[in-house]
Amino acid sequence: MLIPLKQEAIKDLIPAIATGSQYSHYWANLSTLLKNLFISLVGVLFFWLLGSFFGRSGDNVSLIFRVIMGLYWLWSPIYWASVRNGKFRRYRYISFWRGKVLDVYLTEELINQESAIDKLGRAIIVENRRKLFNIEIGDKTGFRATITTPRQRIHKVVNRGQAVEGLLLSNDPDFISIVQITDVYIPRHKLWLGEYPYIRRDIFLDLRLQLMKIYGR
Repeated sequence: MLIPLKQEAIKDLIPAIATGSQYSHYWANLSTLLKNLFISLVGVLFFWLLGSFFGRSGDNVSLIFRVIMGLYWLWSPIYWASVRNGKFRRYRYISFWRGKVLDVYLTEELINQESAIDKLGRAIIVENRRKLFNIEIGDKTGFRATITTPRQRIHKVVNRGQAVEGLLLSNDPDFISIVQITDVYIPRHKLWLGEYPYIRRDIFLDLRLQLMKIYGR
């Protein structure tokens, strides 16, 4: 089922400014925090040296940029999430989509490689991998897509044939060419799946209830 929505719906369902869940996505983990803190430190040192080079005339400007870079670790998740949202908000047409889970399977993703020394003193490469949960989704029109997300125990409840909902975006009013699909929702388990939380989920859930009243289940 594909139900076209007004173009204005993109602005409501995909926010311009990062939501809490989107901020958390880019905050990620300790390694991300350390990386952002390092960028902040380098930025502060760079603008301090630049200010010293220009003398008193550059002190005020240098101070402003040092403060901005010093807080990079705090505001960068908002910036990067907003940039990502902006790419989806540029599409001209949006539709509510309902289909089914066609298949579920696991894969592995290589995160990084590290050099290490084994007990015999030999240099070895240690690969850090993570398991991914994949669902193939589609409908009677022939539309197919794959949603991938880091594996969690709760994903065990997802099976073939279960209903799945989400948003499709395109620059084609007839949606013959579908460019993007957001994270998706499985009503049976009230479960969201996707690598990134594009949707304002509270608004999406209200929308689906309104559409159910009009079009039925």
